[in-house]
Amino acid sequence: MARENEALAALLAQASDQVMKDWLQQAGAQSGGSLQSMQSEAGELLRAVRSGLQAGGSTESLDGPAWADLRGALEALSRSRVAQGQTAGDTSAFVLAFKRPLFMGMQRVHANDPQLAMAAMWSSSLLVDNMAQWTVTTYQRTREEIIRRQQQELLELSTPVIKLWDGVLAVPMIGTLDSQRTQLVMEALLERIVETGAELAIIDITGVPTVDTLVAQHLLKTVSAIRLMGAECIISGIRPQIAQTIVHLGIDLQGIASKSSLADALAMALAQTGYRITRDGVTERRALAS
Repeated sequence: MARENEALAALLAQASDQVMKDWLQQAGAQSGGSLQSMQSEAGELLRAVRSGLQAGGSTESLDGPAWADLRGALEALSRSRVAQGQTAGDTSAFVLAFKRPLFMGMQRVHANDPQLAMAAMWSSSLLVDNMAQWTVTTYQRTREEIIRRQQQELLELSTPVIKLWDGVLAVPMIGTLDSQRTQLVMEALLERIVETGAELAIIDITGVPTVDTLVAQHLLKTVSAIRLMGAECIISGIRPQIAQTIVHLGIDLQGIASKSSLADALAMALAQTGYRITRDGVTERRALAS
């Protein structure tokens, strides 16, 4: 271990309480946060830094087995701050507040050896900067993971497969239809067809704002997959504007049943599956009386 790193490790071993106190005061002054809430995080990081230095870790990089505990502590800090809704800047500022207490400690302990104090301060500066960078990177990665998970959950919520009748399923589509969403719809619908043994599936595109060539191709692929599973498909929600667009684009929907509304599609589906809906006498008399 380099002499300056030995001095840094010795400072953390002998004066960790003072370093933590100064760190928390510095961090609290910058962020205005609760010192009590930051004490556990600072203590974990201090222990990880001391362990890494004692294991011979270089302050120029956090790579290598010596800094495994420190990397884990920094990742836990970042994930905790993301969950609390704090920014990457606030999280990085908390780590960077560790730098001044180290400088003060080196000046105090090695006042008679300015050269060692300066070398140790430079080494500690590299270490804290690398810690802050690692924190920001982990913070961004965590946020991206959360965003991806939320997008997936929204996709699943926006593409429910509903059992309308015995043997009849429906998927109401709302919003833009892209490749990812089409794949999700196809998988969910095919699974439900296998589970329920449905004979008909209705894809309702009333909530789809526009239909272009790509959207039409996605619909055709979904219909083809449904037919391969032994079921038939009805597309509902074909508005006049969408019908004109499909014609202008030259998209061939021949052989695919389509209706202007979900109600009409359900009536067609029931007729194809052998059901007939009639109004009872009481309801009919009430309708005539009104």
